[in-house]
Formats: sequence, structure tokens, C-alpha cells
Amino acid sequence: MNATSWISRNVSRLFPIDRKGLLASDAAGPAPAVRGGAVGPAAERPTRERLAASRRHKEEAMSPRMLRLVLDELKATIDPRISEVEGGRRAQVLIERYAGATVARRRDMWLLMSEMFTADTEKVKSAQAKFAAAVGTPDEAAAEVQYRRATVSPRRRLLQRFSVLPEGIRFLVDLRAEMQPFLKKDKRLQALDVEMEYMFSTWFDVGFLELQRISWDSPASLVEKLIKYEAVHDIRSWADVKNRLDSDRRCYGFFHPRLPGEPLIFVEVALIDHMAGSIPPLLDEQAAASDLDKATTAIFYSISNTQTGLRGVSFGDSLIKRVVETLCAEFPRLRHFATLSPIPGLRSWLTQNADRMLALTPDKELAELGRSVGFEPPAAAHVLLALDKVESLDAKSALQRWLLHCAAHYLGREL
Repeated sequence: MNATSWISRNVSRLFPIDRKGLLASDAAGPAPAVRGGAVGPAAERPTRERLAASRRHKEEAMSPRMLRLVLDELKATIDPRISEVEGGRRAQVLIERYAGATVARRRDMWLLMSEMFTADTEKVKSAQAKFAAAVGTPDEAAAEVQYRRATVSPRRRLLQRFSVLPEGIRFLVDLRAEMQPFLKKDKRLQALDVEMEYMFSTWFDVGFLELQRISWDSPASLVEKLIKYEAVHDIRSWADVKNRLDSDRRCYGFFHPRLPGEPLIFVEVALIDHMAGSIPPLLDEQAAASDLDKATTAIFYSISNTQTGLRGVSFGDSLIKRVVETLCAEFPRLRHFATLSPIPGLRSWLTQNADRMLALTPDKELAELGRSVGFEPPAAAHVLLALDKVESLDAKSALQRWLLHCAAHYLGREL
């Protein structure tokens, strides 16, 4: 290295890093691209080692100096000496910087939040010992309180600081969603993920959620979100979505006051006068609307969670119960409530086990099945090929009966 390069590099270290771009740029050079957790702990130094170092390794997104500065700013956000207003202001600055950061640098921030904001180990051990010693004595309750307080991590306070901001909940939900692909390969992030899931389960308790009907008269932006988030039966067109919101249909969603206009989960219901046997008739855009005065059955044919960041927070059971209550109040003649949902994993399981299921089929039923698919005796390939047209089969067909038997076997003995 010549003298000019040495002087240039070391003089630059005398000047502070531009804090406005703390997460977005790095004086040490560009950060490597990170996709789907491609960079894992095996390829990196531990976070604490990086914080204590003086130089950045090539594969690391932030230099040690930048990492320390970000950690200091995170800690400053929950400094007990500052007011709630000042803490909120500092949290807002971090949110704005995070928005302009690369994925790799965001991941470094997740690691800091996960690893550097843990509960005090010594306090936890001490409180645990005191609680164990106090069990069965008059001091048990007080010892339990102290133990619970000792196990609360500063990370929780940090999340709470973000959450009180106008866009704080949205920020945290999106942060956790972006973090999900990295969790499998980097277990260091699990503490942050679990803490966020715990906090979300409190903040998004069903007692705080609002049940709203989504109809064709709802704002276009909300109807567009149905199209975007539908996870069971893809919505193919505006005519399709209009059919699902017709007079003989109902769509309800749970909404949170801090995420206005954003359904957390929604369910689609068809109101008919019989028990539906398949999905296609319900999605037929040309079919006439059912007579609501004769409706006796509510078919729940699609339910979709919309927020990846709320994974692990349960809404489905509560939503269905609330919708059933609402429908019963509006349509007193309703007597039957059923679901028409795909069975996860059935097709792939049957592809691998069709031969075994055919071997278990009695000879008489096997002969009927062979005539149904056009091959006697039927082989696995013949049956699997015929299943591509199963939606158009008569309910009494041999193939339909055989498939129901396989589904019952799969649900009862394989799961």
C-alpha cells in the first residue's frame, strides 16, 4: 500500500459516519447481496465478535464500527432516562433509515435486536432460585412476580417503542414477514421472531379485532386486496370477484384499528339450499344467484390469511365462529354449516401411494373402478390420470367413491 492510500484510508476514519445513511451506506464499501437466507451463521463471525472487531470481513454487510453505531442507536431508543416522546422520535428515525437499507443490512439489524437485547442472565438465575425457594411459602407470589420481571427482555421494550408510532405496527409486521425466509438457516434470529409472535398475539387478540363485511360496494382498494390475498381459489377476473360478492354470498374479514383498510384474514361463504359437493358450481360466474329466502346451508369455501408477519397468531377459529353468529342473526333458516377446502398434501401422498391403495381395494370395487377409468385391472397411472377430471365426476362414480376412501385413509391413518 502506498503512502497516499494509507493516508486517505486512515484520515477517513477520523470523520464520523453519516448517520442519515447509517443503514443504507457503508464507508467500508458495498454490502454483499443476501437472498432467502443464503448467508448463514456458518459463513459469518458471531455478532459479538464482529462488534469487538476493527475490520469488516468481505461477506459482512456492516463494518464493526457501523454495527456498533446501530446498536448504540437501538439502545438509545429505550434509554430509561429519556421521555416517551423522545423515545418515539428516535424510533421513528430508525424506521426511516431501515426503509432505505439493503436487505443484508436489515438482517444485521435483526441480529442485533435478537442477540443484544436479551434478559440479564444473572438476574434470571437469581430470581429463579428465589422463586424455587419460595414455593409453598407466603413469599411465593412476590417471588414469582420478580422472576417474571427478570425474564422480560429489553427487546420487548424496543418492540413496544416502535409499536406506539402511527406506522409502528405496520413496520413490525412487515419486518417479521421479511425475516421469515431467513429463520430456517439462521437460528440466531429465533429469539426476535418468537418475541414478536408473542407480542403480536397480545396486540392482535381477537378482542381488539373488528369483524367487517366485504361487499361489492366496499372501496375498490379493499376489493383489490381480496384478489391479491386469496390463497385457496385464485380470483381470475373482476367478474370472478363480483360473483364471490354477489347477493347470495358473504365475505367477512377481521380488521385491526392500527391497520385500517387491511384485512388480516377473510372468509368467503356461499348461501345455498343444499350441501354442495364440489367447488366449481360455487365459482361458476354464469350460475344464477341462489334464493336467500330458501337458503339453509352456509358453505365456507375459502379462508385466507393475509399477513405473513402474523404467522403463528391464530384468527381462523374465532373468525368462523363470529361469522356463524352473524349469519344466523341475518338468516334464521340456516341449519347447516360446512367447509369445502382442499386437503393439504393429499394429491402428493396419493401419487406415491396409489399402488398400495389399489392393493387394499376389494375385487368388486376394483373391477368397478377399472370400468370407470377404462382399464381393467386399473393401475396407479390410470387412476392418477383420471383424477385430473375428478371435479366433473358424478358423486356416485366408482372413482369418486375410491377417492373418498383414500382421503379418509389419509386423514385417519397417515396424518
